[in-house]
Amino acid sequence: MPRPTKCRMICRFPQTLEFIPAKDGDEKEPVILTVDEYETIRLIDREGLSQEQCSQRMQVARTTAQKIYDSARKKLADVLVDGRPLKIEGGEYRLCNGRNQFCGLDGCYRQEIQQAFQKPKGSGITRIAVPCDKGLIFQHFGRTEQFRVYDIEDGKIVASEEIITNGHGHGILAEILAAIQADVLICGRIGGGAQAALTSADIQIYGGVTSSVDTAVESFLTGTITYDPEVQCVHE
Repeated sequence: MPRPTKCRMICRFPQTLEFIPAKDGDEKEPVILTVDEYETIRLIDREGLSQEQCSQRMQVARTTAQKIYDSARKKLADVLVDGRPLKIEGGEYRLCNGRNQFCGLDGCYRQEIQQAFQKPKGSGITRIAVPCDKGLIFQHFGRTEQFRVYDIEDGKIVASEEIITNGHGHGILAEILAAIQADVLICGRIGGGAQAALTSADIQIYGGVTSSVDTAVESFLTGTITYDPEVQCVHE
C-alpha cells in the first residue's frame, strides 16, 4: 500500500490563480500548477532559497522538494513554449500559521501579528473572525481593513478584539486569520482563491451573510445563521 502524501507547508498563497496568453488563450487546454509547486517556484526562483532551505520551509524531504520543483519548471516551460493558459489550484498543502520553526527567516509578518494579538486560545475556545465596517459585515472579503474577533466558550462570547489588516490582499488575509488561530469566518462575498486559502488553514467559512457583526455571531451561536455555501465574489 503506497505511503500517503504528506501535506506540504506553504507560506504564501498565490494572489493570482489564472494566467491566459494574449493570443488564442481560451482555445488551449490549461496547464495546472498545484499550490505546492507554485511555492517551490516562489521560494527557489523568487526568494533565492536553496532546495535544502525550500524543503525545510515546506517540511518535506529535500528529494521531495526537488521533485516538486522539477515538475513545476516543466509545467512553466509548457506554458511558455506552447502558449497555454496556466491555472494554480489543488495539491497536497497546508497554510503556515507562523509557528513553523523555519518561519521568520526573512521577517515573517505572521509572527508580528501573533505578538500584536497575544490573547491565548485555550483548547475549549472557538475563535470567530468577521470582516467589519461600522458595525456591519463588510461585503468584499478581499478588501477587508478590519476584523472583529470573538472567542467563544460553552456557547458564550468570553472575549472580543479588533485587528487591522493594513490593506493586505485576500491571500494574505487568509494567512492573517491562520496566524491568529481563527476557526470560523463569517463574511459577505468572498472569492474562490480566498476560500481555497482558508480551507487549507482549516477555517470554516460562512459566506454571503448580510447583517450587523454582532447579530451574525449571535445567530451562529444559536445555530440560526443564514449563509450561502455557494457564495462568490467576482472582484476577488
